[in-house]
Amino acid sequence: MDDVRRRLAAERAQTQSRLASLTGDHESIVAASLDTNADDEHDPEGATIAFERSQIGALIRQVQGHLVEVDAAVARLDAGAYGVCERCGSVISAARLEALPAARLCIRCASTVA
Repeated sequence: MDDVRRRLAAERAQTQSRLASLTGDHESIVAASLDTNADDEHDPEGATIAFERSQIGALIRQVQGHLVEVDAAVARLDAGAYGVCERCGSVISAARLEALPAARLCIRCASTVA
């Protein structure tokens, strides 16, 4: 289990780094738009700036969600439930956990949810 804990810690650190980078990008776009008179509705560049701001905002929310999932995986590990499908109780395959360390569902259950 130490190997799993290290992998989850690495996943968490990588996710936090990605979140910090995206947050910095978002802050830079917002700061740059404050220095101009561009208005999203009438300036040809405004739509592009608004799109970039929106796109980075969506990525930030996605990464924040992944961070929550990684933290939940650590909690499952602490509780002795890591690697067990939350839906059917089957063991989640090692290959799936290798690909998605925070997986909550086995392949069969995950394919029926989607």
